[in-house]
Amino acid sequence: MYSVSNISVYYPGKELLKSVSFIINPRDRIGLVGKNGSGKTTLLNIIAGIKQADQGTVVIPEGKTIGYLRQELGRYEQKSVIEEALEAFQEVNQIEKELNELTIRLEKMTDHHDQQYLKLLNILAEKHDRLNFLDKARQESHVEKILKGLGFSPADFNRKITEFSGGWQMRVEMAKILLLRPDLLLLDEPTNHLDIDSILWLEDFLKNYQGAMIIISHDKTFLNNVCERTIEVVNGSIHDYKLRYDDFLAFREQRLETQRNAQKNQQRYIEQQERFIERFRAKNTKAKQVRSKLKRLEKIERIELDETDNAQIKFRFPKAPHSGQLIFDCSQLVKKYGEKTVLNGIDFRIDRGDRIAFVGKNGEGKTTLVKILMKLEKYEGEIKFGHQIKTGYYAQIQEHTLDESLTVYETIEREASGEFSGIQKIRTLLGVFLFGDEDMDKKVKVLSGGEKSRLALARLLLKTSNVLILDEPTNHLDISSKEVLKSALKEFDGTLILVSHDRDFMEGLTNKTFEFSGGRIIEHPGPINKFLEHHHVETFRAFEINLKASLKKSPAPSDDNRNKNSPTSFQKRKESEKELKKLKNKISSTERQIEQLENQLKEIEDKMHHPDYFSNPGHALKLSEDYSNIKASIDQKMEEWEEIVTRFNELNDNLL
Repeated sequence: MYSVSNISVYYPGKELLKSVSFIINPRDRIGLVGKNGSGKTTLLNIIAGIKQADQGTVVIPEGKTIGYLRQELGRYEQKSVIEEALEAFQEVNQIEKELNELTIRLEKMTDHHDQQYLKLLNILAEKHDRLNFLDKARQESHVEKILKGLGFSPADFNRKITEFSGGWQMRVEMAKILLLRPDLLLLDEPTNHLDIDSILWLEDFLKNYQGAMIIISHDKTFLNNVCERTIEVVNGSIHDYKLRYDDFLAFREQRLETQRNAQKNQQRYIEQQERFIERFRAKNTKAKQVRSKLKRLEKIERIELDETDNAQIKFRFPKAPHSGQLIFDCSQLVKKYGEKTVLNGIDFRIDRGDRIAFVGKNGEGKTTLVKILMKLEKYEGEIKFGHQIKTGYYAQIQEHTLDESLTVYETIEREASGEFSGIQKIRTLLGVFLFGDEDMDKKVKVLSGGEKSRLALARLLLKTSNVLILDEPTNHLDISSKEVLKSALKEFDGTLILVSHDRDFMEGLTNKTFEFSGGRIIEHPGPINKFLEHHHVETFRAFEINLKASLKKSPAPSDDNRNKNSPTSFQKRKESEKELKKLKNKISSTERQIEQLENQLKEIEDKMHHPDYFSNPGHALKLSEDYSNIKASIDQKMEEWEEIVTRFNELNDNLL
């Protein structure tokens, strides 16, 4: 159990954290939420030991480890991806060295009942446990499994890490932390640089993770799927809920409503007292009552609203100027990178008022098509561009779209006009996109990539356009900022093309879906929800899972689709049903084996907790080794079980 007690952090003129306290239990999955700048990352830094609190303590149980994924990257040497990932196992080498030294010391000791001997024996057992947990014998297979899960192909393993972008380097950093399997994981925006497949893999990994975790994320679906407890940081204090994120939102609204009513009542009382004081201040007969009321007012602790949600703020895009009916008409569009064909003879038409979601796996050509429509990429085929189109474009990378000689404030001021002009309006808009007063005079050239992206979005809100093309606009926004952008997009009266993996964000914004798969585009009329219903799934993520699974399957001949009752098809179905039955039996058998192993583990744990455990050092060491071996067997059986279940689900889906 980890203890965070009375943590306070002061900055000039501001108390960032005020006596923050909470307990982290061994299997806690905590979502740490709150407005940008509320102190979430500072709190993680303090727990990780990177930053010192001005007051308070963090107690880490002896021997427990912490892994921290930060948003900042370090410097990398000229190592390959797999070499860098294997750096995670430096601890293994250190433990092996310590085990060797401990064994030599124990062999030299003759009194096996001496307290020092028993203490060293206990340390030896703990080191064996940790070594077995890290599982040196399967290092390389673990590394490859996690790297693949995070999106690296085997061909990437031996490439230099410096050849990759910052986002991919961050994946290597995450792989190292996951390979260490620390007792407490601290993850600061882990999904920021992941595609949907990697996010889904990470979700599954974390659901089965044996340790505790604290996660900062703007991805509501990720928080709901992984975290079972939510801690909100607001106005320097925390509110702790044993609830998933969506349930937390409902309870928070109740809390805010109670606060608002209490503040209203308090304000009414204060005004009554102030009116009395003002009316009778000069009357000697009321002097005693006036003094009493003044003292009472001084002692009142004013109710401070926790309500700091940017989602309350409303902005609108400027009215879209009229365009022609046709926006884009593409015929036999082809795009190749070397020998790889990304788009293969696609045809589509986009008309005025269309609101289109581009969906599909990463690498299927969504961003490529966006760049083609923006005339930033060459292509084969024909595109007709409509008349009087004014395009507002948001790219994932903003390196060359902003004037780096300007300040943050000047960048917005140059675009601001009409209802958006004026210092306060500009500051409010920048605040929505997470820029504080201290950021106003910063030069664009000193901003991080994420800050530039947010500034570009803020500027886009001010530009007059009738076609908006947005490529992953939510990557660097917090939850409330996303709501402000979504609200503005709902009211935008032009044409919208939206590339996003964020289903919560896309819901209600589109009336058509372009599905990218295998170099082609499949057009689906209706909003994203209708598209998902068509695929017999409830969530966008489920569609991505199905798409991934379908791409792994060999394509079925068209005759099979037209004649499912053919003898060949019937025979294949019977064979599949037979294999399904075998797999189902194997799942049950493996589950029984896991249960037996867990019972054995429980028996050993009971013996290890017995007061006489250390009375026989040889027996104690044997129990410790048995414990480690059984734990390893359980891990192996769990992996087997996961593979069988995956195969069962894939085969079962084929039969539906």
